[in-house]
Amino acid sequence: MTEKELITVLIDKYTDLQRIKRANNGVENQELEYQIKVTIAKLASLGVSVEDITL
Repeated sequence: MTEKELITVLIDKYTDLQRIKRANNGVENQELEYQIKVTIAKLASLGVSVEDITL
């Protein structure tokens, strides 16, 4: 897998997690929050900022 493909997969994962978070209607989910943080860290390590794609 190339770096661009990895970035695309991670962005897709991040946006999926954001949609799940929004669908939770404010109900806290620690595992979901953890998965979002890890995905953000992975994207950041690849030089990708998530500011523009955060819901």
